[in-house]
Amino acid sequence: MAENNPRNPWTASVLTLFPGAFPGPLGVSIIQTAANHGLWALETVDIRDFSRHKHRSVDDTPAGGGAGMVLRPDVAAEAIDAVQSRWQGEKRPLIYLTPRGKPLTQARVREWAEGPGVVVFCGRFEGLDERVIEAREMEEVSVGDAVLAGGEAPAQLLIEACVRLLPGVLGDPASAEDESFEGDLLEYPHYTRPRVWEDREIPEVLLSGHHGRIETWRREQSEEITKARRPDLYERFKGRKENAR
Repeated sequence: MAENNPRNPWTASVLTLFPGAFPGPLGVSIIQTAANHGLWALETVDIRDFSRHKHRSVDDTPAGGGAGMVLRPDVAAEAIDAVQSRWQGEKRPLIYLTPRGKPLTQARVREWAEGPGVVVFCGRFEGLDERVIEAREMEEVSVGDAVLAGGEAPAQLLIEACVRLLPGVLGDPASAEDESFEGDLLEYPHYTRPRVWEDREIPEVLLSGHHGRIETWRREQSEEITKARRPDLYERFKGRKENAR
């Protein structure tokens, strides 16, 4: 996998019709702190800047008829090419956020985080002309089984998932190794003081000081939660476990 260029921070370039939607949640907490420290950078590109229409329109009616409008391939391609050309050979994945894409996974996020950055295209209207998706080899990604008004919120989700894995972003690097989706298991429950709250007690094992018992309890909890809530992940976990024997 490609490594981050030491001359440049990991960079997310977002092509959008609404640059004002950013940074949004990317401008708070540890994600903003990491940007302030130069660990990553956000670039927003207004797709309308590449329209040749006097009213800066970027869409047209669907070929074959139907409701809504479709983003034009010529405008989208010019915006994409302008962004990609500035990177002088550094290959960044070009991601198109769409409900029909492959599901976003922690494994894919980790791969992106290990590269120089990402280019994210935020769709609107009925979608993007298929020809530019094919011609620019865009990777179609979905952040969930729901339809939104546009790709801006999913873009922020995807970028945050990547940024928190960059070296130096999390205070404790181990935090990223012991959470949901790592090892195909969902995370175990967490507790803190007070010991009793509304007649609910912290599980005794967590107060025992016995690290082996605590680790076993946490693993059992992760397996039970995953089996109940994400049987697809649990089956994958079982398969990996059996193959390791």
